[in-house]
Amino acid sequence: MTWTSAFGRACGWLLDRIVHGLALTKISPNVLTFIGLVINIVAAFFFGKANATNAGIMFFYAGCVIFGAGLFDMVDGRVARKTNQVTVFGSFFDSVIDRYSDVVLFFGLLVYYGRINRFRYVVLVAFVMVTSLMVSYTRARAEALIGSCKVGFMERPERIVLILLGALFQQWGVMAPVLWVLAVLSTITVIHRIQYTYQFTKSMAPVSE
Repeated sequence: MTWTSAFGRACGWLLDRIVHGLALTKISPNVLTFIGLVINIVAAFFFGKANATNAGIMFFYAGCVIFGAGLFDMVDGRVARKTNQVTVFGSFFDSVIDRYSDVVLFFGLLVYYGRINRFRYVVLVAFVMVTSLMVSYTRARAEALIGSCKVGFMERPERIVLILLGALFQQWGVMAPVLWVLAVLSTITVIHRIQYTYQFTKSMAPVSE
């Protein structure tokens, strides 16, 4: 057994213990989903409170909080399945809250770059916010028409990991290149999904709006 597989097993065991403990509390998975949003709002607050002199430490705090929010994002569905609370509304609610969580993090970054007068990065963060939402929207809209549209790389987990890395290592100026990567790869993902849906629907009858 390699150290990476052992680490993966340990993480899986820990996650299973967390899910088991939460299941025993009978807590609603929707409540866990909402708690994840609240935690991300705290992370956005740290982003927004940062300035040119304390950005490294404030972003590090934000990264730690985002990691905590990610745990809730990973366990809500597992708790729902373990406690037989899987519902159609729960899936819908999870998707809606995920969009709010995405936006609130970018909003915190908008405040930060606005406070330090980096207009170019204010525009960049706004662009990344829009493209991130479009990644989700193009998939949802396409799947309403063709059933499945999972093409493209820059899904939400990848976005969160990149933002987390940018936050944790901001003392070396990592967030700026992370935003450029997000901008490029999210745009490519949106284009890929549009192209995929176009090719899939060429032979289909028109569908009214």
